[in-house]
Amino acid sequence: MAFIQIIEFRTSRTDELRRHVEEWERSTQGRRKARRRVLCQDRENPGRYLNLVFFDSYDDAMANSTLPETDALATQLRELADGAPNFYNLDVEDDREM
Repeated sequence: MAFIQIIEFRTSRTDELRRHVEEWERSTQGRRKARRRVLCQDRENPGRYLNLVFFDSYDDAMANSTLPETDALATQLRELADGAPNFYNLDVEDDREM
């Protein structure tokens, strides 16, 4: 079953955040389990972001979390965030192209 993790956070340092994420993508090429990522900013609440990360399964998401680069990225992102992030772990029950 497909799995999506949503990470909700606040930051004013998006340029730094993007650089760290791009480095993570380069350093985990061929090993990461994340298949897609969508970063969204809340139109009505500037500075609030939702990062949607798509995986083939929950097990893949957990394997991705064990990569040392993922742990390092999480530490860097916490330093750039204004407060603690919120995580939403979602099993995909229906996925359709419209």
